[in-house]
Amino acid sequence: MSPWTSLITALTLLLYSVITINVGRARAKYKVMPPQMTGDPNFERVLRVQQNTLEQTILFLPGLWLFSFYINPFWGAIIGAIWLVGRIIYAWGYYQAAEKRLIGFAITTISGTVLLLGSLIGIILTLVKL
Repeated sequence: MSPWTSLITALTLLLYSVITINVGRARAKYKVMPPQMTGDPNFERVLRVQQNTLEQTILFLPGLWLFSFYINPFWGAIIGAIWLVGRIIYAWGYYQAAEKRLIGFAITTISGTVLLLGSLIGIILTLVKL
């Protein structure tokens, strides 16, 4: 198990925890109490950040670990760190306005795709060697 990959995993979980706390804070600030999922547009943007981050994390973490195992853990962590920065940029932008999320979304999509495709290449190369 790679400490680099583990670090990126732990930082991803920390980021998701902060984003989740932000939803709770936004619920109180904009008076959108559970089980409501709609209300003030400012609240809805904060909620979308959490929901989209969860959706992306489900794809990201397996890709990170597979890439790290089949290709290289250090490079997996570097690409994973880029993904994390992209998620922060995405959240920061989306909190302000929906249009401002695109750069962060592009960064996370590209880095996540690199991890997935790299994983597939590494797995296929391993299978061919068998």
